[in-house]
Amino acid sequence: MNPDLQSIRNCLLAVPAASDFVQEEGGEGLSLTAAAVLFPIVLRETGPTVLLTQRTAHLRDHGGQISFPGGRVENEDLTPVDTALRETEEEIGLARQHIEILGFLPEYRTGTGFRVTPVVGLVQPPFELSVDPFEVAEAFEVPLDFLLNPLNHKEHSLHYRGAMRHFFAMPYGDYFIWGATAGMIRSLTARLGLHPA
Repeated sequence: MNPDLQSIRNCLLAVPAASDFVQEEGGEGLSLTAAAVLFPIVLRETGPTVLLTQRTAHLRDHGGQISFPGGRVENEDLTPVDTALRETEEEIGLARQHIEILGFLPEYRTGTGFRVTPVVGLVQPPFELSVDPFEVAEAFEVPLDFLLNPLNHKEHSLHYRGAMRHFFAMPYGDYFIWGATAGMIRSLTARLGLHPA
């Protein structure tokens, strides 16, 4: 179930493309704030993993949720890669010399008003992390093959802003991976042909 890294490299966009996007339920017609995240695939000897963070509960946007490192585009950011690498350094202290950019997933438009460019990169150990305790409660890794296996993608629904919303989640141990993070993982599995888009 775990595609090789060359298959992942081959399925990615070479450049960010706003015309190619995934729209989350409930986000249609919203004014969108530009953001970017790093989808970090860590090259562990036992198999590739994905480095994720749990946001601190007090944050206004997506507090307490599991997320990729990333955030809003700032004026000094020339590209989504600049945003993703800067935010990754600020949030978890992962230095950019450990990261090789592979490509991009389609822009992900959230129901909370963000248009996120997912930047997929390989992370080469060994590296040290230093999490920002204001933004990040924890950084942890999940096996890539677990996240890419559609059998681990569970359908859920909840009432949000007066409507029933449907979404996928990937429970892993004590972690509940859902929302935009799960949506971007689903975007990768769809491009790999592991489930219908």
